[in-house]
Amino acid sequence: MTEEREPLHRFPEEVAEDEDFFRWYGRWDPLDPDGVVELMAGFDRPWWIVGGWSIEAFTGRPREHEDVDVSILGCDLGAFRAHVGDAWNLWSNHGGTLRPFNDTHPEVLDVGSQVWIRRSAADPWVVDMVPTPDRDGLWTNKRDPDHVAPLDEVTWVADTGVRYQRPEVTLLYKAIPSRPKDARDLAVTWPLLDAEAQAWLREAVGRLYPGHAWLDVMT
Repeated sequence: MTEEREPLHRFPEEVAEDEDFFRWYGRWDPLDPDGVVELMAGFDRPWWIVGGWSIEAFTGRPREHEDVDVSILGCDLGAFRAHVGDAWNLWSNHGGTLRPFNDTHPEVLDVGSQVWIRRSAADPWVVDMVPTPDRDGLWTNKRDPDHVAPLDEVTWVADTGVRYQRPEVTLLYKAIPSRPKDARDLAVTWPLLDAEAQAWLREAVGRLYPGHAWLDVMT
């Protein structure tokens, strides 16, 4: 029997923002991790799942998801464009400005921004790709520019063979904007983190966001 997914709790403002988004940019019908595996099959560069799905993979606690977030190193964006070919439409999104990521525009607007993926203009978006700027092939932390590491230090591989971002790193990204789903993900993940991961997250949040409400929870 499939375990029931915990409903996604959102502020009314978030719901209204989503409806406005759909009116301007179109609907989402996101892939799940199995769908992402199919999309990325044959891509010979590192890729990993971040965001809420990475929390679910670590905790085993299913909840609803609005989208699926996938990352690759910024230096591999060209290889990914070649990988999907004409099967998918790629759009570079920087602060709400969209531009095709194709032969006419072979560079994204900003390597630290997003690439949205769909079949065509008539189809829904299926993946929010959030490239990770790299330094000579090393992973960099968008929240903390001084945090540079080999990919294996900030990701882990599940029994399914899918690579996910480590939960403490995902939670640091979720500390801002700290929506209801982010607070929920912290609550279910914090007790499962080992002492080293807890100490890292507590220090990073305290240093980057002094006075953050999560600091009272991370004790």
